[in-house]
Amino acid sequence: MDDGGTFLQAADITATLDTVLTAMRAVDAGITYRLGGTSAALLQGVRLPVGDIDLLVARREDVDKFGAALASFPCLNAASWIPQSSQYFARYEVHGVKVEISTVERQADSDGMECVGRGPWQHYVWIACGSHQVPAVRLELRLATELVRDRADRYEPLLDYMSAHGCDVDLLHRAMRDQGLSAERRRLVWDRLGHSA
Repeated sequence: MDDGGTFLQAADITATLDTVLTAMRAVDAGITYRLGGTSAALLQGVRLPVGDIDLLVARREDVDKFGAALASFPCLNAASWIPQSSQYFARYEVHGVKVEISTVERQADSDGMECVGRGPWQHYVWIACGSHQVPAVRLELRLATELVRDRADRYEPLLDYMSAHGCDVDLLHRAMRDQGLSAERRRLVWDRLGHSA
């Protein structure tokens, strides 16, 4: 995450993703991935602070394929295993934007988590980024993650957006339950969104 207090705009993310995905296309590396994190939320219309771009892949070799495609850009963290978070992770800088590519290798029998289990692979929307269509993880999963992390500067804009535009109530219910949010916190969310718990 950006630590300098400067945040990305949607145009920064779109341009960077177009560059990254064009580089991937040039090496013919057809990889299944998902755009997650705050950048996925921003591209879906939520105004919130974004410091980097997070790409989730299923296999370690896919992280390496992204690395090969991005070889002409500065590598900030070479692909390596991070045991604390069960991730195979790499970070690049593409035109001044940090792009992180990783697996998350924890098992979960849930579709309600943003980076673990079936959630990101089943619940996503397509967003145009330059000449590419990008699969972005749904906002319901991101909201639950931000609530767990207790990052009000992220979950408040998500709640505002979903209050105005609606949400998948069943998915949000599963996401909050499966990510272990307290009944009290869940009630506050439903009150805010105008739904009964």
